[in-house]
Amino acid sequence: MKNYELLTIFKPSLDSEELDKEIEKITKEVKSYKGSVNSVDKMGRKKLAYDVQSYRDGYFAVMKLSVPAENVVEFKRNLKLNENVIRFMFMEEAKKAQTV
Repeated sequence: MKNYELLTIFKPSLDSEELDKEIEKITKEVKSYKGSVNSVDKMGRKKLAYDVQSYRDGYFAVMKLSVPAENVVEFKRNLKLNENVIRFMFMEEAKKAQTV
């Protein structure tokens, strides 16, 4: 199982309760793929560098998770189908370099 980092931008029209439900929904989805969520960092509402789907700002959340490699494609597809997610970036965590 590999470690990944997921940066998600949610619609700015969500209130804090709805945002928590969306994060919980993603967490349940990760668990359904036999993965685990290691940490969640809600970064709050931030202005975007450019308009995305006609939104000027959004709620940012960073999740560190572990998912089996064979389930990544399906997980990303489901993120694209989530109407409250404006944009996401899913990347594999890099291993830290060891110094001698």
